[in-house]
Amino acid sequence: MRRLRIPGAFAARRVWLARAAATIAMASLAPYARALTATTASPDPDALSPQQSAAFRAWFVRIVDQQMRRGPTPRWTQRDCAGLVRFAVGETLKPHDTRWLRANGMTSLADTSSLPPELQLSASQRTIANRWTRLDGSTGAYASAIALIQRNSRFVSKDVNQALPGDLLFFDQGDDQHLMIWLDRYIAYHTGTVTPADTGLRAVAVSDLMQWKDSRWQPLDGNPNFVGVFRLDFLTP
Repeated sequence: MRRLRIPGAFAARRVWLARAAATIAMASLAPYARALTATTASPDPDALSPQQSAAFRAWFVRIVDQQMRRGPTPRWTQRDCAGLVRFAVGETLKPHDTRWLRANGMTSLADTSSLPPELQLSASQRTIANRWTRLDGSTGAYASAIALIQRNSRFVSKDVNQALPGDLLFFDQGDDQHLMIWLDRYIAYHTGTVTPADTGLRAVAVSDLMQWKDSRWQPLDGNPNFVGVFRLDFLTP
């Protein structure tokens, strides 16, 4: 297993106290605690149905796994932890036709014999990845790690047993924030650093991360640096 190496790719102000996850019901933590509380916003008309969400998760996991096994595709240009999430979401929402399969190296019999079902999305739903909400309220194809969590996801739990494939694990180390992706069998992430010899991609068994030597990265309820498990807002449940 490679050493967990997570650089400060997101040099932003600390926007949450780590103890916020344990006190999510306290309104006194506003405005930053709103990422950990139930939303009161109107339902998104483009939210995926339970059936679409199940297909989304299957494709999302497949696409992230493909990046891990074969290396990052050149079409994924913004290489960091949030970039991996944005890329995988964008590819998941596309039609997975023959052209897409060829572009993503999924044309072998082993790949095509076990493809997830198509999502059957509306034209508007396919544009979700171009409408991330940023911290300033604007929308676009780019959103930082903190914006993906605070403005585009909902808090699930600090218990990783509540995570579903495709959910996000969020860590706050003070000046650095980091996302990992729960893929059920393992956890995937990008370090934010790319060199000629290192793609920056990492895959860690859940059991290994739970006992990681640097306890700041353990996804445990008692770890104040682990904010919790989050789920993309457009998924149901």
